[in-house]
Amino acid sequence: MTQSDNPLQTLRRRLLLVSSVTAALVGLITWYTESERIDEKVLAMVVMAAHRIPPATLEAHAQGKLAAADLEHLVEQIATDHFGIVELYDHNKTRLIEYVPPELKHLEEELKRGGHVELTTQPRYMKHLIQGEFALVVAVPIARPGGAPVGYLEGVYLPDQETMTQIQEDVMRTVAMVVLAIVLTALTVYPVVLALHRELLARSRSILRGNLEMLEVLGSAIAQRDSDTNIHNYRVTLYAVALGEAVGIAASQMRNLIAGAFLHDVGKIGISDNILLKPGRLTPEEFAVMKTHVTLGGDILRQSAWLLQAREVVAYHHEKYDGSGYMEGLAGEAIPLNARIFAVVDVFDALTSRRPYKGPMTPAEATDIMRRDRGTHFDPHLLDRFLPLATRLHETYGQADETRLRAILLLALERYFMKETA
Repeated sequence: MTQSDNPLQTLRRRLLLVSSVTAALVGLITWYTESERIDEKVLAMVVMAAHRIPPATLEAHAQGKLAAADLEHLVEQIATDHFGIVELYDHNKTRLIEYVPPELKHLEEELKRGGHVELTTQPRYMKHLIQGEFALVVAVPIARPGGAPVGYLEGVYLPDQETMTQIQEDVMRTVAMVVLAIVLTALTVYPVVLALHRELLARSRSILRGNLEMLEVLGSAIAQRDSDTNIHNYRVTLYAVALGEAVGIAASQMRNLIAGAFLHDVGKIGISDNILLKPGRLTPEEFAVMKTHVTLGGDILRQSAWLLQAREVVAYHHEKYDGSGYMEGLAGEAIPLNARIFAVVDVFDALTSRRPYKGPMTPAEATDIMRRDRGTHFDPHLLDRFLPLATRLHETYGQADETRLRAILLLALERYFMKETA
């Protein structure tokens, strides 16, 4: 298991990812919200400028008491306050005056193509970007407090760069504060989450140790019934791990293989002693009963969701590659990979071990016999990967005592089980 698989590393990456994504999303939302406020701030400036035309002035003009030149002069004054085009309308929305500063004549047609803002009892606006400059086309009603509009001012407001820079700096400052708050919150929460995570891992490791102990105890009970010790379970499990690593199975599949190797004969608990411990060859009837241990094993494993991971090996390790095995007569890759791996190492260990009815073979003698069953009993690819390893594995594990084998196996358990909750 690589360092990148360490749960604490994963936790740190996930917290970093979540805080980064949250900061980015909230920052974007804040930017959008504050950008909308830019429009509102500019609109407020426009409304203040429009209020420089008192309702009384328009009323006087409508009554003929104010000369057109005076009204035009007032509009020109407003235009100096960052306005481009300025249009003044009466209460019937009839245009009275249109004024465009000489320096902005070249923008008039481009501005007009953007359309007019509807004249209503509330200030309205549209945003435009004209030749790279921000502009707000606005329409502001001119009215006495609580009264109907006596006229309208429509214009294009072009805020100066200094004003826009100040507003944008305010927006960036707000976004930065929001992002900083999220980052600081993540840094504050991290130790708490880490402590809770470590507590959870400690509990998980405790539960896992209990499950592994149950695996070992149950395997030992099976071995005792079979007039053996745990040494067979240890040895065949280590052989299986070596072959599994040689063919590159995933860590999750390796855990299933280890559990299956430990419990491969769990169903023998249900076989009577006169058959299980018979020193000679079994009769066809007795062998038929013996074969049922794979079915019994599957039934036993169903009592535990954790032990069920061993089922592939327990239920199918006596299937043969050509379909002549038992209990289901599966063939080829229809047999689960872990069962095909275990079939190879189980036979090798059986041939090289001492049994009540035979002596141990040498690795060379055992592999010669196994080659004959290449493609019939054994998966050819798996057998080909195992045979170059067989002698070395036998030298390492075949003659080792139970204490040594158990110590080596504990390292494998640490590698494939305990590190997933490290």
